[in-house]
Amino acid sequence: MSDLPPMTSVKRWLVTTNHKDVGILYLITALFFLLFGGVLALLFRAHLWEAGGVGLLDGDQFNQAVTAHGFAMVFLFLSPFAAGFANYFVPLQIGADDLAFPRLNALTYWFYLFSGLLVGISFFQGGTFAGGWTMYAPLNVPTYTPAMQATTGGNATILGLTLFTISITIGTVNFMVTIHRSRAEGLGLWNMPLFTWSWLLTVWMMLFAFAALLAALLLQLSDRLFLTQYFAAEQGSGLLWAHLFWFFGHPEVYIVFFPALGIMFETFQTFTGRRLVGRKWVIISMVLVAVQSFLVWMHHMFLTTINLEIKTLMMATTIGISLPFDLMVFALIYTMVKGRVRFTTPFLFTLGALVLFILGGITGVFLGAVVLDYEFRGTYWVVAHFHYVMVSGATALIGGLYYWWPKITGKMYSEALGKLNFAVYFIGFNLLYFPQFLAWETPRRVFHFAEGMQIYHQISTVGAFVFGASFLILIGTLLHSLKYGPDAPDNPWEYSRTAEWAVPSPPPLENWGGRPSYATGRLEFVDETKAATDGGVAHSAEADAIGHEEEHADHASIWPFGIGVATFVFFLGLSGITSYLVEFADARDHAVVGAPDPNVMYLTLTALGLVLLGVTLFKFGVEEFNAPEMAIAERWPFEGVGNTKLGVWVFLASDVIVFGAIIGAYIFMRLHHGWGEWTTVPFASWPGLLNTYVLLTSSFTVILALVFAERQNKKGLLGAMGATLLLALTFMGVKAYEYNYKFQIGEYWWTSVEHSIYFVTTGLHALHVIIGVLIALFMIYRIVSIDAYMEDHRPVEFFGLYWHFVDIVWVFLFPLFYLM
Repeated sequence: MSDLPPMTSVKRWLVTTNHKDVGILYLITALFFLLFGGVLALLFRAHLWEAGGVGLLDGDQFNQAVTAHGFAMVFLFLSPFAAGFANYFVPLQIGADDLAFPRLNALTYWFYLFSGLLVGISFFQGGTFAGGWTMYAPLNVPTYTPAMQATTGGNATILGLTLFTISITIGTVNFMVTIHRSRAEGLGLWNMPLFTWSWLLTVWMMLFAFAALLAALLLQLSDRLFLTQYFAAEQGSGLLWAHLFWFFGHPEVYIVFFPALGIMFETFQTFTGRRLVGRKWVIISMVLVAVQSFLVWMHHMFLTTINLEIKTLMMATTIGISLPFDLMVFALIYTMVKGRVRFTTPFLFTLGALVLFILGGITGVFLGAVVLDYEFRGTYWVVAHFHYVMVSGATALIGGLYYWWPKITGKMYSEALGKLNFAVYFIGFNLLYFPQFLAWETPRRVFHFAEGMQIYHQISTVGAFVFGASFLILIGTLLHSLKYGPDAPDNPWEYSRTAEWAVPSPPPLENWGGRPSYATGRLEFVDETKAATDGGVAHSAEADAIGHEEEHADHASIWPFGIGVATFVFFLGLSGITSYLVEFADARDHAVVGAPDPNVMYLTLTALGLVLLGVTLFKFGVEEFNAPEMAIAERWPFEGVGNTKLGVWVFLASDVIVFGAIIGAYIFMRLHHGWGEWTTVPFASWPGLLNTYVLLTSSFTVILALVFAERQNKKGLLGAMGATLLLALTFMGVKAYEYNYKFQIGEYWWTSVEHSIYFVTTGLHALHVIIGVLIALFMIYRIVSIDAYMEDHRPVEFFGLYWHFVDIVWVFLFPLFYLM
C-alpha cells in the first residue's frame, strides 16, 4: 500500500487517489468557484442599481461578467459540489472501499480544477467569452462579434468548458462502474440509499448529455481555432447550435437537481424519523424524469422556425415531465406529515429547497406553454424562474454540507449559527429573485432597463448583497466548527440509517474494519480477510499460493496531477493558436483579414503541453498501481463483465453520442442547404473505399492479436499488433494524400461550409485513429519489454473494442461523404 502523507501536507493533496480526499478537494474548489461567480453577480447587480446603469461596467464588461457568472455557477459550482458529496459518500453508502478506478477519479478532479483556471485566466487574455452561458450562434464565434469575442480569452473559456466536459465524462464512467459492480453483498439496486440512487441516475444523464455538449464545443472550437464555418450566419447554424446545446441543456437542469433531490430524501427521512413515503414510486419517478429529460429540449426553441405541430408535441412532453416531480414533492410532504419533524439546520435548508423548487416549477409551467413563452421568453421572468429551480438545488446541497459536515470533519457545528445562516440565506434569495418576476418586462442580459422597473431592480440588488452575506456566515460557521466545535459522534443524527454513519467520524482511510454485508437484510460487518476494491486488505490467489502474502490497494499517484498540468499547458497554448491560422489563411487566399500578430508564446506552450502530455500519459500507463476488484459484491446486471471492460463500454456509449451529434450536424446542415445542391468535397470515391477495406482488415488483425494473447504466443501477438499498426498508418497515409490533394487545388477547411464539415468530421475520426495508433505503440512496447498480456490478455480485448468502434464509425462516414 502506498502510504499517503498526513492531511496537513500539500503533497497529500497532489498525490491522493482516495475517494474521500478527492471529495474534499471537489467541495473546497466548488465553494471557491461559488464565491468567484457570486462576486461577478454582485458586480453586475450593483451596476443595475439605476435604470441606465451606474457606470461600473460598459456593455462588453457587463456581458463578460454575466456570462462568466453563468459558467461559474452552472458548470464549476453546482455539479462539482454534488460530485464532492458523491465522491465522499457513494462508496461508503454502497459498502465499497473506493471507486473502481481511483487514479481516473483523481484525474477528473485535476481536469475540473484546471478547466476552471482556464476560464479565470481568460479575463487576462483580452477578455473572456461574452456571448452568454448558452453560447448562442452566431454570437459564439469571433467573426460576428469581433469587439467582444475575437480574443484569445474567448478561446480559453471554450477550451476550459471542453476540459470540464472531458472531466465529467471520465467521472461518469467511474461512478457507473462502481455503483453497478461494487455494491456490498446483499445490497440490490432497489435497496440502495436514495442519494446513491439519485447520483446513479445523474451520471446516466451526464453520460449522454455532456457527450452532446462535447460535440457542440468541438464544433465551436473548430470555428474559433481553425476558422471553419459551422456557426456562420444564414446557413441554419443558429438552429443547429440550439439543437445541440439544448439536448444537453435541459437534462442539465435535472443533472443539477437530482443530487440535491437525493439529499432532500435522506434528510427528510433522518429528521422526520420516518421512511420516505412511496419510496419505490419515487425511484420510478426519477427514472422516468431521467428518460424524459432528453425528449423535451425543443421547448427552449419555441421562438424558432420549428413548425407548430412539433412545438405542440414539445409542450405536451414538457407538461408531462412535471408529473413525476409532483409525485416526488407529495412524497416529501407526506413524509413530513406522517413523521415527527426536527428543525435542524440541514432540514431547514432542504425544506427551503423544496419551497423554492415548488415556486420555480409553478413559474416554469408558464414557459412550457407555447403562447405564454412567446411573451416571457428572453425576459427577467426566465431569469427568476431559472434561479428558483437551480438555486433550490444549491440550497439542498448546502443542507447536505451541514448534514455530512460532522462525518467529514469529526466536528459538530453551532446550530445557532447554522439557523442564522439559513434565515439570511432564505430572505436574501427571495429578495433577490422574486422582484424579478414583477420586473419581467426587462430584457435579460441587458445592462439598462425602463425607469418604471427601477424599484424592483433596487430591491433585487439589496437582496443580492444579503444573499451574498449568507455565504460569509456559512464559511464563518464552518471555520468556527473546525476550531471550536465539539467532537462529533459516529452518528450524530438519531434516525439516520445509511452505511456512512456506521463508521467513525471522520472515516478511516480504508473505510471498513470488516467486510460490509447486507446478506441478512441489515448492515453487518463480516470479520474476515477481504478482497476488496482499492482501500481494502486483499488476498490474491497467487499470493495465497506462495504463502499468503498480503496484497494491498494503493492510494497515491502523482501522474493524474501531472496529466492535468500537461493538459492545462496544452489547452492554454491552443487558446492563442488562431492568429497563426488566420495569418496562414490570409496568405493563401486573403479570405480572412485583420489577423492579430502571432504570439510565439502560445505556439511554444502548445508544443510543450503536447510533450508533457506524452510523458505523463506514458508514466501513468507504466505505473504499478494496485486497484483490485471486490471479491464479494452485488454486480447485477453486469456479473460477467469486469470493471475495465464495463468502463470501456460506457465510454464508447458516450462516444457514440459525440459522433452521432457530429454526423447529425452534417445531415442537418445538408438538409438545410438542400441535399441535392450540396457540394461533394472528396475528389473521388476510391480513397474512401480503399480506407474502408484497410480498416475492416485491421479489425481482423486485432481479433488475431487477441487469439494469440489467449494462447500466450508472443510472436503472434507482436505480429498481429504490428499489422494493426501498419494498417492504421496506411489509413492515415491515404487520408493525408486526400487532404493534400485538396490543399494543392486551394481548397481548405475554411473554404465553404461543405469543406468545414468534411474536414472536421473525417478529422475527428482521424484523431481517434491516431489515439489508437498511440495505444498500439504503447502495447507493443509493453509486449517487447516485459512480455505483457501473456498472463492477462484482457487489455488486448479492451483495445479491440475501441478499435472496432473506430472502424464502425468509418463504415458510416464512407457512404455519407463519398457515395451520397
